[in-house]
Amino acid sequence: MSQRVPEVSVVVPVHNESLNVVPLLRQIEAALGGLVAFEAVFVDDCSTDDTAAKLRDFAQQNAWLVVVLHHNNCGQSTAVRSGVRSARGAAIATLDGDGQNDPADIAALVARWRELRGADALRPVLIAGWRSRRNDNWMRRISSRVANAVRSRLLGDSTPDTGCGLKVFGRDDFLALPYFDHMHRFLPALVRRAGGLVESVPVAHRPREHGQSHYGIHNRLWVGLVDLCGVMWLQRRAKVPLVERVGNKD
Repeated sequence: MSQRVPEVSVVVPVHNESLNVVPLLRQIEAALGGLVAFEAVFVDDCSTDDTAAKLRDFAQQNAWLVVVLHHNNCGQSTAVRSGVRSARGAAIATLDGDGQNDPADIAALVARWRELRGADALRPVLIAGWRSRRNDNWMRRISSRVANAVRSRLLGDSTPDTGCGLKVFGRDDFLALPYFDHMHRFLPALVRRAGGLVESVPVAHRPREHGQSHYGIHNRLWVGLVDLCGVMWLQRRAKVPLVERVGNKD
């Protein structure tokens, strides 16, 4: 596996998820091992527990795991970007590190991404997971519903669940997007801004079995409002050319 260029790189940002990382790795292997050449890129964002140690141990026995270590805490968006930059696959699938996303959904999202990308190789494509049945407490469900409604209204991203960690996109397409902290919450709007196509696909959502959520009212609401204004500014400044290529059509 390590000698082949993977078709799919599964990028997972983690912070203090010691009890979740090994079960999640096993599930990724079970979901993709017989289907495609894959790798998993886990980015430890300066955990204070033994998450990094468990990832190191697992990587020694499994060549398909790449571990990226942050020696300072940078947040989820930066961790995702570090993982994408370290990935070798042309298709990137992202998962949250808490185990609530089901790796069994990855294959269907990758297949849909390939189908849409094959129709227009020059157009960015994002397949976004949609947690239509949430396994969260009522406060998180309501706050997410309100946040998604506000974002969709103001940004026109037509995406019912931008907060779902399960997404599939092209590596080069992602790295071409504007980078800023918390950008992972606005990927559908950023891809549309680049002239891309975004499609939402229902996926499973599982209850968190270990650990606690890293997000609360402050870092979901107030920071999100500031970011929302920034993305609206980026949208107003966007120019998407209509391109025709002539010559060298081998």
